[in-house]
Amino acid sequence: MCVKRVSVLLLLLQLSSFFSSGSCGKVLVWPMEYSHWFNLKIILGELVQRGHEVIVLRSSASVLIDPKNESGIKFETFSTSSTREEMETFFIDNYLEYYPLWNQFFIEYSDIYESLCKEVVFSKKLMAKLQASKFDIVLSDPFAPCGELLAELLHIPLVYSLRFTPGYTYEKYSGGLLFPPSYVPIIGSDLSGKMTFMERVKNMLFMLYFDFWFQTFNEKRWDQFCSEALGRPVTFSELMGKADMWLIRSYWDLEFPRPLLPNVEFVGGLHCKPAKPLPKDMEDFVQSSGEEGVVVFSLGSMVSNMTEERTNVIASALAQLPQKVLWRFDGKKPNTLGSNTQIYKWIPQNDLLGHPKTKAFVTHGGANGIYEAIHHGVPMVGLPLFGEQPDNVAHIAAKGAALRLNWKTMSSTELANALKTVINDPSYKENIMKLSRIHHDQPMKPLDRAVFWIEHVMRHKGAKHLRVAAHDLTWYQYHSLDVIGFLLACVAIIIYLVIKLCLLAFQKVVNTGKKTKRD
Repeated sequence: MCVKRVSVLLLLLQLSSFFSSGSCGKVLVWPMEYSHWFNLKIILGELVQRGHEVIVLRSSASVLIDPKNESGIKFETFSTSSTREEMETFFIDNYLEYYPLWNQFFIEYSDIYESLCKEVVFSKKLMAKLQASKFDIVLSDPFAPCGELLAELLHIPLVYSLRFTPGYTYEKYSGGLLFPPSYVPIIGSDLSGKMTFMERVKNMLFMLYFDFWFQTFNEKRWDQFCSEALGRPVTFSELMGKADMWLIRSYWDLEFPRPLLPNVEFVGGLHCKPAKPLPKDMEDFVQSSGEEGVVVFSLGSMVSNMTEERTNVIASALAQLPQKVLWRFDGKKPNTLGSNTQIYKWIPQNDLLGHPKTKAFVTHGGANGIYEAIHHGVPMVGLPLFGEQPDNVAHIAAKGAALRLNWKTMSSTELANALKTVINDPSYKENIMKLSRIHHDQPMKPLDRAVFWIEHVMRHKGAKHLRVAAHDLTWYQYHSLDVIGFLLACVAIIIYLVIKLCLLAFQKVVNTGKKTKRD
């Protein structure tokens, strides 16, 4: 009885502190579309649950950010000249067309977000409304530039939520993170942390490519735009460098060890949760698989225009399996579809991966799906398409939990054999379970950690106490070139003085010798 009373008292104390005056804040959000939004809204939902007021700035052309689908989150919609259809076409068609030519895609992408940002910051009415709202923090995705400018205009702290930026350029140049190319694979290189000599050469070339691209990216236009908006000279990189916290959606189960800074936190898998019961018809189909179990197949939400030839190759491979297959696919039914395969326009992916009968997961390599597979301990076959997907699959394959295939060139036999291997070879299950144990063995859940640091920044009006001094140094100071130059000058002066003294001493000895001979 005493224990119960103590528990109730503790609960009441927690609730009182939760609802106490001043415990909640106002969060302004500048979001990114697609999987970026899916992850971000998980954090926003938790912030709302904890009593914070969350307002999302969305354009009228937003593809997936729909106020009708969210509960508790408030939205501020601003008009833009683009349409939803134009935005959707740009993201899907151009991403696939330009990959892996990141620079061309991001030049056009940058133009779009510059236009969206101008619609906000140059709107006197909207900015006055934002100023009057007295926000405590801006939560933004650096993949969608503008959040850093809004934070500066509103004079409030900035927290980033991201998976990566191309080549880690923003993290390196603006965040101050170190990425030694000798052992840190650059995003875009398709490499793991276990590199041969030639792979290290490739990694170095990719690093130099992204470094050069970063210098030639639309930086001048953004510098000019930000300076105009703020009424003083400033660089876009400088604004990004003021971010108080970087919440990176990754963790050491997927990543390879590398240096981090105090204001960088890994929160990969924050969207993962226990599996819920499946719809009855789907559960019946899964149970009909018997001891063989099921395979889950999904290439994400951005791929809906796969060629008929590729779909038939995939369907033929799946038909060769003894397992039942649940395939997320929206298109013409393949002619080679087997009786063991069911097609769905949408599947509860997390719930399926958490089902005890699931034996393998065929994935495009998106971070969300990979983390759900790690969370539930399901080995994978990766068919990466674009973005960081090849890197994600390379990482998980290097850890022995997946096989990788080229979805454009693979045959039905190759796909079927890969699935049979990851299902029947116990090492794949053992390795994914090892990663799953690492994922679960954390002092704090990733979502709780993300929210804690956002609240930490709000409580302390920023997190400058975690920001390294490197941000305040020039490039030559950062690399200690001024110190090295000073020390070299000191050494040179000392050497000069020693030589001068030696010459004077030698001259004195010579003169003394000559005088002795004359005497």
